[in-house]
Amino acid sequence: MKIAAIETFTPRVGLRNQLLVKVTTDEGVYGWGESGLSSREKAVAGAIEHYAQFLVGRDAFAIGALWQEMYRSQYFEGGRVLTAAISAIDIALHDIKGKALGVPVHELLGGKQRERVPAFATAPAEPGEAMIEQAEILKAAGWTCIRFVPAGQHATDQFEPRESIARTAPWMVKAREALGPEVVLGIDYHHRLSVAEAASFCQRMPSGTLDFLEEPIRDETPAAYAALRRMTDVPFAIGEEFASKWQFLPYIEGDLHQFNRIDVCNVGGFTEAMKIAAWSEAHYVDLMPHNPLGPICTAATVHLAAAVPNFAWAECRASPVEQLCFDSGDVFPVQVRLDGASYLVPDAPGLGIEVDEAALTREAFRFAEPPHLRRRDGSYTNW
Repeated sequence: MKIAAIETFTPRVGLRNQLLVKVTTDEGVYGWGESGLSSREKAVAGAIEHYAQFLVGRDAFAIGALWQEMYRSQYFEGGRVLTAAISAIDIALHDIKGKALGVPVHELLGGKQRERVPAFATAPAEPGEAMIEQAEILKAAGWTCIRFVPAGQHATDQFEPRESIARTAPWMVKAREALGPEVVLGIDYHHRLSVAEAASFCQRMPSGTLDFLEEPIRDETPAAYAALRRMTDVPFAIGEEFASKWQFLPYIEGDLHQFNRIDVCNVGGFTEAMKIAAWSEAHYVDLMPHNPLGPICTAATVHLAAAVPNFAWAECRASPVEQLCFDSGDVFPVQVRLDGASYLVPDAPGLGIEVDEAALTREAFRFAEPPHLRRRDGSYTNW
């Protein structure tokens, strides 16, 4: 079975563009994949076009070898753009192989180890009464893991870390008091803090207030995370920006984090994700996959989660308090669905999703930029 064509689609679905890849074989079997490098879809599409030049005509079942060739076939190997392209192709090839063999993708990964994939939801309101009300709605609906956002999360022009810390920490304490000890609570600071700021934030709350702190600082310097690790006992959930096993290396080997926010659509697809999962298992690190994209990414995440032993929760952006509409039923008539606060593991061949290609052209791609945030003194800061 040979690869006959590789196509990219960049529809606007809900609040975000999606970069979808369709790989078709000479026997008519096709598979779908998705790239996770949001807001830089054109760059990834260009990389996929380069890869297509030597992938067409190749054995669609030789997934591992093709992964190595895509990664190693240029002098400037790796990087988020290239691995996002590799991810989409790798996921599509697994979809093809599953369909051709008549088995779900999780069977290709060793078989499912769970029938359901627990998910966590986000309370999108910034710290305040509305945030706690949203969390109480989620708890009543059966969600046992809830993520909050900090004060200033929805800013479009200015963000002051110290002001955010001062406003956020007291409401985390109130949330724990309101929701009780059973619910897992975390917050995503979206790498907007420094080491000192993140430490100050954690020190303003009683131990046990938070079960995880997500992406408090940027990831380029593992030693900075090591310094922060020494200053707080709050578990860290990081890794959604990592683009390879090599980026995970110092964090896993240094025991710097407790939850891997691995993104199967960025890290290199199933081929790379399964290696990272096994490595993480050896260090007692659980997967907590990053999944802010569409149903293809969700399906890939669920298959990955089903096939590994060390799993915590999958990210879900479609809950009783948050609907970003990335999972449009018009575009994706068959997709993995939530059942309460967990995803049922699909048993259909391949990923178990279907795409209406005609619907992909109804809402055209639109260039989009995240906010370019500044501090009050005029300097740029992280979004």
